[in-house]
Parts: sequence; C-alpha cells; structure tokens
Amino acid sequence: MEITPIDLREIDKRASNVYEGIIVTAKRARQINSENKIEFNALLSTIPEATTDDESEDIDNPAQLKIALELEQRPKPHLQALKEFLDGKIEFEYKN
Repeated sequence: MEITPIDLREIDKRASNVYEGIIVTAKRARQINSENKIEFNALLSTIPEATTDDESEDIDNPAQLKIALELEQRPKPHLQALKEFLDGKIEFEYKN
C-alpha cells in the first residue's frame, strides 16, 4: 500500500479549520463503511451455506471468499471520504 501525502491546506480551504474537515471526513467514512457492510451482508445472504460436519475443519466457501476479495479491492472508506471532501462533494452544516 502506498502512502500519499495530503496537503492540509486543501482541507483547511474547504472547512473553517483542519479539525472540522477531519471530523466531516470521518463521519462520511463511517457512512461509507456502513453502506459497504450492508452490501456485503446482502451479497452473503444470496450464497447458499456450505454444509460441514461438526468434526471436520471449517472450509471457506469459495463464493464467499470471492465476494470478500472483491470488496477488499475497493478503496478504503477513509480514502473515499477524503476524496469526496476534497472534490467538494460533501456538504455539511451545524445543527442549530
């Protein structure tokens, strides 16, 4: 995994301060992660469970493994959220 530096001045431009931008990004990352979990569980529910004996070892279901690997290839939620924030796709406001 490569390390990409982030210009904090870009975050500061989009929010009143860096910390506010980080909080907005973190909340969006949690939303993305929740959406990914829901999608993963929905995909898993379509796969029939493999029947195993109690004495045998747990054998991974190949279809389940394929879905898990596909989802792992996606960008991480915090990187998606940060990109959305820097692209101006996230709108936020304070509660009154």
